Amino acid sequence: MTTEENPGLAQLNERVRQDLEFLNYPAKDWSKPVQSADGRPVSNVVIIGGGMCGLVAWHALTRAGIGNVRVLDRAAKGAEGPWVTYARMETLRSPKILLGPALGMASLTFRAWFTAQHGVETWDELFRILRPMWMDYLNWYRDVLSIPVENETHVTRIMPRPDGLLELEIQDGERASILTRKVVMATGRDGLGEPAIPSFVNALTRHEDWGHSADMIDFGALRGKRVVVIGVGASAVDNASEALEAGAGEVRLLARRKKMPTINKLMGIGSYGVTAGFPQISPQWRWRLMDYSTKQQTPAPHNSTLRVSKHSNAYFHFDCAIASMRKEGGEIVVTTTNGRIFKTDFVILGTGFNIDPLSRSELAPYQDQIACWQDRFIPPADEANPSLGRFPWLEDDFSFTEKKPGAAPWLKDIHCFNYGSTMSLGKVSGDIPAISEGALWLARGIAGRLFIRDIDYHWDELLAYEKPELDGTEWVDADAVAPEQKSA
Repeated sequence: MTTEENPGLAQLNERVRQDLEFLNYPAKDWSKPVQSADGRPVSNVVIIGGGMCGLVAWHALTRAGIGNVRVLDRAAKGAEGPWVTYARMETLRSPKILLGPALGMASLTFRAWFTAQHGVETWDELFRILRPMWMDYLNWYRDVLSIPVENETHVTRIMPRPDGLLELEIQDGERASILTRKVVMATGRDGLGEPAIPSFVNALTRHEDWGHSADMIDFGALRGKRVVVIGVGASAVDNASEALEAGAGEVRLLARRKKMPTINKLMGIGSYGVTAGFPQISPQWRWRLMDYSTKQQTPAPHNSTLRVSKHSNAYFHFDCAIASMRKEGGEIVVTTTNGRIFKTDFVILGTGFNIDPLSRSELAPYQDQIACWQDRFIPPADEANPSLGRFPWLEDDFSFTEKKPGAAPWLKDIHCFNYGSTMSLGKVSGDIPAISEGALWLARGIAGRLFIRDIDYHWDELLAYEKPELDGTEWVDADAVAPEQKSA
């Protein structure tokens, strides 16, 4: 909805501008001007990803007085992140009152944006935020802050240079590479990994026989067909719903668990204390909390599950770990470890994502030099969890660390502001509730590192500063010799 169509939105935009002005925004750029030896321009920070994480990261860095920050995203404008691509839930899981990327500004909250257009009464009636509406809000957030996202710009490689800069290769061979001092990987849920693809689909053909929940699935083609969905988590039930609503003949959800997970365990300690304290507790406690919560599994939301079960042709099956899948006579035969057999026309994997720096081509050929949790921490035997071990071991500014000290010093200039930071810093760089906290930590860390790196420059600036506060007319030296005494 445009400001011409809704005066309330125009008023909110003006309120945002005034709030920013009162916050002395934009802050003065204090960073050192840098260019390469051959005169090429150099950015202070390049943010890869123009979704929610990238937008709030830019805002936090800009408010911190760090200039020359670029934001790149490979998607077209309005299609950044999962919200209108592979996310298929009707509403967000997060309650509507959470502050998200507002960064402490009431006028930047979803609530302010929604009520400006639809009124307080409609806000009170709203149950949860509709998924496409969240994308609309992020588009407004980008526009009202004038965030200069460079769309359809795909970074394929982050390369260290001998001069201490980082060079970003762009997929389009005709476009020049980009030089920068810092990189922020604001690349979302799969930003430091890839979709988890179990080996039991190896004998099948992707897209023809199966798809992952993060794939662009043609649900219309499933009309009248049998569909098997692997898993009962949020992505599994959302994709099952899409298939059912598209007219699938039947949808069966197969879970390896013996019963449906029903409790979102981390909600039991959800608080600002967890956000602030998680990075400060011992590795033992961080591992224990994450291991316990992942093994318990977060259940799909109540309304998402009802969206499936209201269909009479939807079936939940438990204790159905998959042993094998094969193509036979034009259909897919699924065999479970307890000997059950299901026949279907298409399989959807609701198996989530793996975190593993080795899977990211942007970090080749030095991915194996990134320290992971398995390199720094050995859990007790009863808390073994190989998937957690592949999370990167990060500094408190989200930067990667070296597996072998001195072997890859440039890693300190690449910041993992995505789901990959969860083990080290908590859920502050992907999930909506604490995204502003994460962005503030990121900005503070990058600002501090840039200042320390350029301390000689700032020392010279200090020595050269000569703007007087006083011009000599503001006082009289009582002990100075009077003019008449001088003449005598």
